[in-house]
Amino acid sequence: MDWILLLTIVIKIITLTFVIVLPLVPISVYFERRFSAIIQDRVGPNRVGIPLTLLGAKKDYSFFGLVQPMADGIKLFLKEDFTPAHVRKAFYWMAPALTVVPSLITLCVIPFGSDITIPGLDPIKLVIADINVGPLFIFAIASLAVYGITLAGWSSNSKFPFIGGVRSTAQMISYEIALGLSIIPVLLYFGDLNLTKIVQYQADHGWLLLPLWGHGEGALSLSSKLLFWIPAFISFLIFTISIFAETNRMPFDLPECETELVGGYHTEYSSMKFALFFMGEYAAMVVGSALIVTLFFGGWSAGFGLDSAISGLTIAGFGIGGLIHLGIFLAKVVAFILFFILVRWTVPRFRYDQLMKLGWVIFFEAALINVFLAALVIASGSQQFTSAILALGGVILIATTAAIIYVAKVSEPEQKKIIL
Repeated sequence: MDWILLLTIVIKIITLTFVIVLPLVPISVYFERRFSAIIQDRVGPNRVGIPLTLLGAKKDYSFFGLVQPMADGIKLFLKEDFTPAHVRKAFYWMAPALTVVPSLITLCVIPFGSDITIPGLDPIKLVIADINVGPLFIFAIASLAVYGITLAGWSSNSKFPFIGGVRSTAQMISYEIALGLSIIPVLLYFGDLNLTKIVQYQADHGWLLLPLWGHGEGALSLSSKLLFWIPAFISFLIFTISIFAETNRMPFDLPECETELVGGYHTEYSSMKFALFFMGEYAAMVVGSALIVTLFFGGWSAGFGLDSAISGLTIAGFGIGGLIHLGIFLAKVVAFILFFILVRWTVPRFRYDQLMKLGWVIFFEAALINVFLAALVIASGSQQFTSAILALGGVILIATTAAIIYVAKVSEPEQKKIIL
């Protein structure tokens, strides 16, 4: 039985990581190039295909340019792997791996679908590691990616990469706090840190941002769920924007800002080392999209009471509901990847002072206030506190919010007026 368990784990690691998620990276690159072309009224990659004329066919087939990511990978693989003489070689070679590996490790706690049943075996969960501290594990591992960027900037022994690495460190600290605080209302609502149980709860009682079914069976009433939309939406907004900053995507790509730092932390990199940085960014975008979908939009859940019927589907004794849920989950992830791409090509880059102000002055305070707001809403829906206690909590929340806003406003330096 131990051998079966070990074989199942190995198959899940290979399938979920290397067959499903890693191919999403070049697909995301293709989506980005095509989507940006549509936004900018261009054609985009549509020529690269398979040259069947070399094999005797009458014409080549471009397949809408779908082979372009493969051509990019081959180009990067065949380029000269040049290492400048002035770099600190050990850390220079280590940095790209430290960027891409954390993004892949965090995938092991994200549930991709419901259980798959095979005759004669226990139900197989479509999650590599079903641990009870899923979000904490993701934050702990994902935050290690900044070491790769920082090491890349420091080991390059060049001014622009070093500035990019320092920027990445400051940016990570700024948004990691808001990211952690923004998820607390979500965990208060579900009362659990297991991502599999969180998704199952949403499948039974409604998604966090769409609680329109199963409301009678949950811990809170429908009115409390609707009221919880306010802190839930604030959490979603802060969490999503912080994920943009964590993945160094526009409008938060200050560590590699080409208009100021040439290429930022990866200026001195080429060939497959640069490709690993590229892969790490897109893998982090896939993981961020998967985490947003899992926490706020039901994960693999189809919603509207359909999940129990989907989970019960079988073919020749094999339960295929988990595979259908896997397709639903990937469709949601792809939708959020397209949203990431849309934001990159429509929102201009922040200045660095704006980036710091948004993280420390706005998001930190807003996420902190939102924790108290969510706790007050949940307390009012649980019916365990008297109206006087809830009213007192509301007064304290309003007073605290006003005090934080006042302190933030007073501490901001006055803009000097320039008289022409």
